[in-house]
Amino acid sequence: MLNEKYATTAFRMSNHRQLTDQFAKLCDIVAKLRSPGGCPWDREQTTQSLLPALIEEAYEVAEAARTPDNAHFREELGDLLLLIVMHAEIARETGRFDIEEVLDEVSAKLVRRHPHVFGTTQARDAGAVLKQWEAIKREEKKGDSHYLASLPNALPALVRAQKAQSKAARVNFDWTELRDVMAKVEEELRETKEAVQSQQQEMIADEIGDLLFAVVNLTRKCKIDAESALQSATDKFVARFNRLEDELKARGKKLGDVDLVEMDAIWDRIKNGNRINKL
Repeated sequence: MLNEKYATTAFRMSNHRQLTDQFAKLCDIVAKLRSPGGCPWDREQTTQSLLPALIEEAYEVAEAARTPDNAHFREELGDLLLLIVMHAEIARETGRFDIEEVLDEVSAKLVRRHPHVFGTTQARDAGAVLKQWEAIKREEKKGDSHYLASLPNALPALVRAQKAQSKAARVNFDWTELRDVMAKVEEELRETKEAVQSQQQEMIADEIGDLLFAVVNLTRKCKIDAESALQSATDKFVARFNRLEDELKARGKKLGDVDLVEMDAIWDRIKNGNRINKL
């Protein structure tokens, strides 16, 4: 159950001044680090040099969010916020924009795209909210030549695929029945098998891509995040492989010196001991 002080809007409003002061303090610290006489490393940073750190921190936030460690999650959110403020400070120094403009723009967008909260329209459920959001967004971006033009190319492939499918679904381009989605996965698997038999690498790559896209669509229809599902599966594989390695060490053996038959036997015992997470 949520702590009572975080459960009410009243608490947020009563602490508005404190939150403003804390944010202003962070902005002042970053400006000091970037100023003459500040930190040599911070002063050298540019928008481009900080991009890898921004991406890395976003992934670290995602990883922390999957754990019950509140202190770690809080710390990673802080690291990401720091980079956002740093980027805004660099933009201010180069005359592009400042953090106030960033805050004003995102606040205005939230109000504009939630007329069911800040206006007079109604949205009966989350699906209606998303469709309304997309309609407002399309109106705002009339200059875009296509509906999916705003889909970022830099997103991880699984995330980009699921986002593309979700956006298409909001304009009714979507299967209504889960069985149709599963049939598409089976169809793509058959075509992948045929491509593998052809031994044509270009065709194999194309069909495997279609198969992956169909599987992502299945996760979406099951209301599962594809990226998180694959992360969990990979974590499970790593944990089991570590146990396999430990078992080999206990036998006085090491990876690379043992054939697949022996390793498979150990793997099966490890897997069968965790049937609830059967791979």
